[in-house]
Amino acid sequence: MTAVPRADRSAPRLTLALWVVVAVTVVGLVATVLSARFTGASAALPGGLADAGPVVRWALPVVRVVHDVAASLTVGALLLAASVIPGATSRASAAPDEPRRAVALEVAAGSGFVWALAGAVGLVLTFADAAGMPLSNPVFGSSLLASVWSIEVLRVDLISVVAAVVVASGAALARTRSVTVGLTAVALFGVLVLGLTGHAGGSADHETAVNALGAHLLSASVWVGGLLALIVLHRVLGDALPVVVRRFSAIALWCYATLGVSGVMAASTRLGGWSDLGTAYGLLVVVKVVAFVLLGVAGWWHRSHAVAEIERAEAAAAVGRGARTHRGPVPLSAATRRPFLRLAVVETLVMGLAFGVATALARSQPPVPETTPDPSPALAVTGFPAPPAPTSLSWLTEWRVEWLFLATGLLAIGLYLGAVIRLHRRGDSWPVTRTINWVIGWLVFIWATNGMLGIYGRVAFSWHMTLHMVEAMVVPIFLVLGAPVTLALRALRRRHDGTLGPRELVLGLVHSRLFSVLGNPIFAGAFFFMSLLVFYWTGLFELALRTHTGHLLMTAHFVLAGYLFAWVLVGIDPGPKRWSPALRLIVLFATIGFHAFFGVSMMSGTTVLAPDVFTYLDLPWVPDPLADQRLGGSIAWAIGEFPSLVLALLVAVQWYRSDRADAVRRDRKVDREGDLELDAYNERLGRMASRDERAPR
Repeated sequence: MTAVPRADRSAPRLTLALWVVVAVTVVGLVATVLSARFTGASAALPGGLADAGPVVRWALPVVRVVHDVAASLTVGALLLAASVIPGATSRASAAPDEPRRAVALEVAAGSGFVWALAGAVGLVLTFADAAGMPLSNPVFGSSLLASVWSIEVLRVDLISVVAAVVVASGAALARTRSVTVGLTAVALFGVLVLGLTGHAGGSADHETAVNALGAHLLSASVWVGGLLALIVLHRVLGDALPVVVRRFSAIALWCYATLGVSGVMAASTRLGGWSDLGTAYGLLVVVKVVAFVLLGVAGWWHRSHAVAEIERAEAAAAVGRGARTHRGPVPLSAATRRPFLRLAVVETLVMGLAFGVATALARSQPPVPETTPDPSPALAVTGFPAPPAPTSLSWLTEWRVEWLFLATGLLAIGLYLGAVIRLHRRGDSWPVTRTINWVIGWLVFIWATNGMLGIYGRVAFSWHMTLHMVEAMVVPIFLVLGAPVTLALRALRRRHDGTLGPRELVLGLVHSRLFSVLGNPIFAGAFFFMSLLVFYWTGLFELALRTHTGHLLMTAHFVLAGYLFAWVLVGIDPGPKRWSPALRLIVLFATIGFHAFFGVSMMSGTTVLAPDVFTYLDLPWVPDPLADQRLGGSIAWAIGEFPSLVLALLVAVQWYRSDRADAVRRDRKVDREGDLELDAYNERLGRMASRDERAPR
């Protein structure tokens, strides 16, 4: 019999799964159309305002549903290929040698190109809708090209499309697991960037709405996409299906919790009270809540019944067929797959309903207005009213909760303490000082981002520079001394089923070629200093002041750049080979010199940085923005010296401890073997003395 080509063999396997994907998309489209009709989102704009026409109004939500399903499937397929599907975990493992991963990457490539195409079409329709310009307008193309980078929503759509193209192309060419992990990160970024834009929700609380939307999109894409990918690949996975379902179930539980919390936060910014649930917008929110509860019940049934049933059936099948004598996946019987498949299909259809309702909600007017008429300058720039003049008590009394930073800090503390408790329960010890350093570092971070510095740093340069110094030079020292990587490698369990867990990811990162470059002290010092120049003397500074996305990226950059610089100097976690203390001190002193130059240049500057922001704010307690900027330069110089001195002292202490440890080891060797060097030296002196005695006088 002629062998069936691989492509022909795999095509029938995917037929049912592709029908499921189509069904989910159709359910989402129907839900979008009905929801848009219900809320009036598809109606023409009132008052004779410019309208792009019914084609654009109806096509835009339809394309968004296709976009969301394709993006989710891409994320899910890449996630399974990168971490959940069993196989070799080394960087040398090639995809063609592992057919499960190879098919997952093929699915990711196909859905990724659909994602990119739908995103590009959506970008065009979004511009037409925003400009009120029909697609047939003669100047439509030129107007689109002129606006695609200047309008934030179009710029973000373009970035997401580029990410989708990179992911799709990379998935088609990927051959290693490490590359697949990188593509997964790019895909998640392409989804996340769609949420971290604009002033979503009520204008006085837009950052909460934006943060909630970003978390909502990420968790939904991972959960929905992972389940869709499982359905598409369930035959290809073969006897690995129980392992994959069990591992993905744990991921889905985290996604469910994140989805619920972010959904509540997003709804709270768009609904003024319980009475708003009776509006058209509120009723659709209720529909999403019902779908969320049903999905929770389905997820619970998955974890408690379906997964266990699959594992029992697989164990019985393994006993029946005996030891495997061939390579490749072993197909599971239809009876083994049926419990999972039946529930997964129903679950994805409910997810399609939620996708469609969410798409219609995004185009519907919420009860809480999204804009404030005639906002103050501070409200227009930052999204918050101008704070009062600072006082000495403001350091303790001024607070404004930034939920993303607060959640990040509390989660980091909770995970760290959980790891320490796990070590103690199995009888291992962990230094208390490291735990204290870690907790202090994150508490300082929470105070800086949610307290006075986070509030006043958005409107005054001197306070912004104080916030910068705390985030980049104070917080990282405490975090580095907490040795989180060492704790993670000791507390996290090693996986033996061929999947890639948190421990494997951390271990792969610290020993990667990328980290060998990042962990070079010269690179870390240069990156720390050059990022100051690039950030403040380009448009990035103003972007961070005006946009929430820029503010988030700025904070993340400050903390990560400072952490990397502190780690190469005083870090105790594993990584690239550590330089000698003397060389590290040279790098530190050189960086301090450049940092002092930065502070002096700020103090002697003659032009205001981000003038369109600080002059427009016109705060009564900042009468001269240039003088405030010069004060910020002196703060950068003064505050930066103390953390640098602490780093120098820590390097000196490590130098002393290293020399003392070398001396102890040398003494022990002498006690055990004798001082061979001293004996050889004495013997040499003896020979020289003998020659002198025999020499003629």
